[in-house]
Amino acid sequence: MPKKLKRYYGRGELHFVTFSCYRRLALLATAFARNLFVKELDEVRHEYDFLLVGYVLMPNHVHLLISEPKKSSPSSALQMLKQRVSRKMRGQRHVVPLTAVRMPVARYIDDLPGFWQARFYDFNVYSHEKKNEKLDYMHANPVNRGLVRHPQDWPWSSWEFYFRSESGLIPRIR
Repeated sequence: MPKKLKRYYGRGELHFVTFSCYRRLALLATAFARNLFVKELDEVRHEYDFLLVGYVLMPNHVHLLISEPKKSSPSSALQMLKQRVSRKMRGQRHVVPLTAVRMPVARYIDDLPGFWQARFYDFNVYSHEKKNEKLDYMHANPVNRGLVRHPQDWPWSSWEFYFRSESGLIPRIR
Protein backbone atom coordinates (compact mmCIF):
# COMPACT_ATOMS: atom_id res chain seq x y z
CA MET A 1 0.00 0.00 0.00
CA PRO A 2 1.38 3.47 -0.84
CA LYS A 3 2.99 5.32 2.04
CA LYS A 4 1.50 8.69 1.06
CA LEU A 5 -2.09 7.57 0.61
CA LYS A 6 -4.31 10.61 0.02
CA ARG A 7 -7.77 10.68 1.57
CA TYR A 8 -10.47 13.08 0.42
CA TYR A 9 -12.80 14.08 3.23
CA GLY A 10 -15.27 16.91 3.59
CA ARG A 11 -16.88 16.57 0.16
CA GLY A 12 -20.12 15.01 1.38
CA GLU A 13 -19.43 11.85 -0.62
CA LEU A 14 -19.82 8.26 0.45
CA HIS A 15 -16.69 6.23 1.15
CA PHE A 16 -16.18 2.68 -0.06
CA VAL A 17 -13.61 1.29 2.36
CA THR A 18 -11.83 -2.03 2.45
CA PHE A 19 -9.60 -3.39 5.17
CA SER A 20 -8.05 -6.79 5.71
CA CYS A 21 -7.22 -9.10 8.56
CA TYR A 22 -3.57 -9.48 9.51
CA ARG A 23 -1.66 -11.00 6.57
CA ARG A 24 -5.05 -11.67 4.96
CA LEU A 25 -5.61 -14.55 7.36
CA ALA A 26 -9.22 -15.72 7.64
CA LEU A 27 -9.66 -14.34 11.16
CA LEU A 28 -13.34 -13.61 10.44
CA ALA A 29 -13.96 -17.16 9.22
CA THR A 30 -16.33 -18.08 12.05
CA ALA A 31 -19.88 -16.91 12.60
CA PHE A 32 -18.82 -15.90 16.11
CA ALA A 33 -16.17 -13.51 14.76
CA ARG A 34 -18.44 -12.03 12.09
CA ASN A 35 -21.31 -11.56 14.56
CA LEU A 36 -18.98 -9.81 16.99
CA PHE A 37 -17.83 -7.52 14.18
CA VAL A 38 -21.43 -6.69 13.18
CA LYS A 39 -22.29 -5.79 16.77
CA GLU A 40 -19.30 -3.46 17.07
CA LEU A 41 -19.99 -1.91 13.65
CA ASP A 42 -23.53 -1.06 14.71
CA GLU A 43 -22.31 0.52 17.96
CA VAL A 44 -19.54 2.56 16.32
CA ARG A 45 -21.98 3.69 13.61
CA HIS A 46 -24.28 5.15 16.27
CA GLU A 47 -21.48 6.67 18.36
CA TYR A 48 -19.77 8.36 15.40
CA ASP A 49 -23.06 9.17 13.66
CA PHE A 50 -22.47 7.94 10.13
CA LEU A 51 -24.74 6.25 7.62
CA LEU A 52 -24.01 2.64 6.85
CA VAL A 53 -25.12 2.32 3.25
CA GLY A 54 -23.74 -1.16 2.63
CA TYR A 55 -21.41 -3.80 4.00
CA VAL A 56 -20.08 -7.30 3.56
CA LEU A 57 -17.87 -9.29 5.92
CA MET A 58 -15.62 -11.83 4.32
CA PRO A 59 -13.41 -14.35 6.14
CA ASN A 60 -10.29 -12.23 5.61
CA HIS A 61 -11.50 -8.72 4.79
CA VAL A 62 -14.36 -6.23 5.12
CA HIS A 63 -16.04 -3.82 2.69
CA LEU A 64 -18.10 -0.89 3.97
CA LEU A 65 -19.97 1.86 2.16
CA ILE A 66 -20.39 4.71 4.65
CA SER A 67 -21.03 8.41 4.85
CA GLU A 68 -18.60 10.69 6.61
CA PRO A 69 -19.19 10.61 10.36
CA LYS A 70 -20.71 13.77 11.80
CA LYS A 71 -18.50 13.51 14.89
CA SER A 72 -15.15 12.69 13.31
CA SER A 73 -13.45 11.44 10.15
CA PRO A 74 -13.88 8.04 8.51
CA SER A 75 -10.30 7.27 9.58
CA SER A 76 -11.09 7.85 13.27
CA ALA A 77 -14.32 5.84 13.14
CA LEU A 78 -12.61 2.91 11.40
CA GLN A 79 -9.71 3.03 13.84
CA MET A 80 -12.16 2.73 16.73
CA LEU A 81 -14.05 -0.10 15.03
CA LYS A 82 -10.88 -2.06 14.30
CA GLN A 83 -9.55 -1.56 17.84
CA ARG A 84 -12.77 -2.74 19.47
CA VAL A 85 -13.06 -5.84 17.32
CA SER A 86 -9.39 -6.68 17.84
CA ARG A 87 -9.59 -6.30 21.62
CA LYS A 88 -12.76 -8.35 21.93
CA MET A 89 -11.52 -11.10 19.64
CA ARG A 90 -8.22 -11.28 21.52
CA GLY A 91 -10.05 -11.49 24.82
CA GLN A 92 -11.93 -14.60 23.66
CA ARG A 93 -8.87 -16.82 23.11
CA HIS A 94 -10.66 -17.59 19.89
CA VAL A 95 -9.05 -20.39 17.93
CA VAL A 96 -7.78 -19.41 14.48
CA PRO A 97 -9.47 -21.67 11.91
CA LEU A 98 -7.01 -24.29 10.68
CA THR A 99 -7.49 -23.08 7.09
CA ALA A 100 -6.21 -19.67 8.19
CA VAL A 101 -3.02 -20.85 9.86
CA ARG A 102 0.00 -19.96 7.78
CA MET A 103 2.20 -19.20 10.75
CA PRO A 104 3.41 -22.32 12.60
CA VAL A 105 3.18 -20.69 16.04
CA ALA A 106 -0.31 -19.20 15.66
CA ARG A 107 -3.08 -21.29 17.13
CA TYR A 108 -4.96 -18.49 18.83
CA ILE A 109 -5.62 -14.96 17.66
CA ASP A 110 -3.73 -13.80 20.76
CA ASP A 111 -0.60 -15.42 19.30
CA LEU A 112 -0.63 -13.12 16.25
CA PRO A 113 1.12 -9.74 16.32
CA GLY A 114 -2.07 -8.04 15.12
CA PHE A 115 -5.65 -8.68 14.12
CA TRP A 116 -5.85 -6.18 11.23
CA GLN A 117 -3.52 -5.05 8.50
CA ALA A 118 -2.54 -1.44 9.02
CA ARG A 119 -4.49 1.21 7.12
CA PHE A 120 -7.42 0.77 4.76
CA TYR A 121 -8.35 1.41 1.15
CA ASP A 122 -10.77 4.33 0.63
CA PHE A 123 -12.59 5.20 -2.59
CA ASN A 124 -14.83 8.27 -2.74
CA VAL A 125 -18.20 7.36 -4.24
CA TYR A 126 -19.22 10.41 -6.24
CA SER A 127 -22.37 9.29 -8.08
CA HIS A 128 -25.48 7.15 -7.74
CA GLU A 129 -24.09 4.82 -10.42
CA LYS A 130 -20.83 4.32 -8.48
CA LYS A 131 -22.83 3.65 -5.30
CA ASN A 132 -24.80 0.91 -7.07
CA GLU A 133 -21.60 -0.50 -8.60
CA LYS A 134 -19.96 -0.77 -5.17
CA LEU A 135 -23.09 -2.32 -3.59
CA ASP A 136 -23.30 -4.90 -6.39
CA TYR A 137 -19.60 -5.69 -5.97
CA MET A 138 -19.96 -6.14 -2.19
CA HIS A 139 -23.07 -8.30 -2.40
CA ALA A 140 -21.53 -10.54 -5.09
CA ASN A 141 -18.26 -10.99 -3.17
CA PRO A 142 -19.31 -14.10 -1.14
CA VAL A 143 -20.60 -15.73 -4.34
CA ASN A 144 -17.48 -14.88 -6.32
CA ARG A 145 -15.28 -16.33 -3.54
CA GLY A 146 -17.27 -19.57 -3.54
CA LEU A 147 -18.70 -19.18 -0.03
CA VAL A 148 -22.35 -19.36 -1.12
CA ARG A 149 -24.36 -19.81 -4.32
CA HIS A 150 -26.45 -16.64 -3.95
CA PRO A 151 -25.94 -13.42 -1.95
CA GLN A 152 -29.13 -14.16 0.01
CA ASP A 153 -27.29 -17.10 1.61
CA TRP A 154 -24.63 -14.86 3.21
CA PRO A 155 -26.20 -13.06 6.19
CA TRP A 156 -23.14 -10.86 6.87
CA SER A 157 -23.97 -8.30 4.21
CA SER A 158 -26.51 -5.60 3.45
CA TRP A 159 -28.07 -7.66 0.62
CA GLU A 160 -31.29 -8.36 2.55
CA PHE A 161 -31.89 -4.64 3.07
CA TYR A 162 -31.78 -3.92 -0.65
CA PHE A 163 -33.46 -6.98 -2.07
CA ARG A 164 -35.90 -8.10 0.63
CA SER A 165 -36.46 -4.80 2.42
CA GLU A 166 -35.38 -6.51 5.64
CA SER A 167 -32.76 -5.14 7.98
CA GLY A 168 -30.66 -8.29 8.30
CA LEU A 169 -28.08 -8.42 11.10
CA ILE A 170 -27.72 -4.64 11.36
CA PRO A 171 -31.01 -2.84 11.92
CA ARG A 172 -31.81 0.08 9.63
CA ILE A 173 -28.56 0.33 7.79
CA ARG A 174 -29.34 3.65 6.12
